[in-house]
Amino acid sequence: MTKWRIRIVGGSLGGLFAAALLRRDGHDVRIYERSAGGLAGRGAGLVSQPDISSILRAVGCEHVAQIGVVAKERIYFDRDGGIAERYPTPQMQISWDYLYNTFRAFSDGEAYSLGRSVRSVAQDETGALLRFEDGAEDHAGLVIGADGVGSVVREAVIGQPSPSLYAGYVAWRGLFPEQALPKDAAEILLDRFAFYTMPRSHILGYVVAGPNGEMAPGKRRYNWVWYRPAPGRQGLDEALTDAKGQIHRYSLAPGALSQERREGLLSEAAMLLPPPFAAAVGAEPQPFIQAIFDFEAPKMAKDCVALLGDAAFVVRPHTAMGVAKAAGDALALRIRLAESADIESALVAYDRDRRPVGVSIAARGRQLGKALE
Repeated sequence: MTKWRIRIVGGSLGGLFAAALLRRDGHDVRIYERSAGGLAGRGAGLVSQPDISSILRAVGCEHVAQIGVVAKERIYFDRDGGIAERYPTPQMQISWDYLYNTFRAFSDGEAYSLGRSVRSVAQDETGALLRFEDGAEDHAGLVIGADGVGSVVREAVIGQPSPSLYAGYVAWRGLFPEQALPKDAAEILLDRFAFYTMPRSHILGYVVAGPNGEMAPGKRRYNWVWYRPAPGRQGLDEALTDAKGQIHRYSLAPGALSQERREGLLSEAAMLLPPPFAAAVGAEPQPFIQAIFDFEAPKMAKDCVALLGDAAFVVRPHTAMGVAKAAGDALALRIRLAESADIESALVAYDRDRRPVGVSIAARGRQLGKALE
């Protein structure tokens, strides 16, 4: 098997998955991550899927699938906070942070470069050239775009600027120590997967592990997600305007929301949500916002550049499949590179394997989110 010089743009889970697998096969792999501070602490919980189990087995870390919190049942509230429906369906939420830290440990030192923002990727007869915002360059036999919803690598594959498309609604989010929940709310919310639906909106909440994988009661965190309409460009810009008046492109980080907007959120929560969820929203001192986007790549690879994870297909979070899809992409790419004599033929097979999967998951996400548009 030929050993390649591989550069990965994007250092979240998709990039880390690919790096861990390809480095094990002897390739020269380096990740370039645009954020200066890293991505630890940004995740909550995720549902285990077969591809996540497969990638954990591939790196000898099956134990990671046991680091999480089990919700013992699903409940649906009525407006007054009573339980309208109850389903005894236990579900494990794996710790995103523990999974991230496990794979981050496989790419330490110079293998993972923080604060390296790639401006563009171009291809020539010898491979791919990465150009950075600071004017530096790097050359590789294979470039993998794992740079998410705002991917800059897409253009090298698709041949034209290919932005993600806004779906017309956003997810307000909270993630805080479970002990911050008021007592009455904690009694009904903890250890349950809770939901409340409204026209063009719904909220859900569940317990996740602590930032370092803590699973003991009192050490965990509560995670809520409230999907709310914000139609059109004006709605998106208003949602993603921070306390200084700056408009962000895809999300608003914890601490960026103005106090005035937080107070407005709490007022609306009290007016619209069942009391337990209104209390959970109030318990988050720094709500943050994730805008919901769609994107489907017409092809996932060209010559010596491949797309992986959200760079190829942005799927809505209702599918609970985003991380698993990235894991499946990384596993398939590894197999095709191992069995092919050259990169181009490997990437043709990779596209054939994974693009139908992305199309299917993206369609499912749009179907699940249609009532929120």
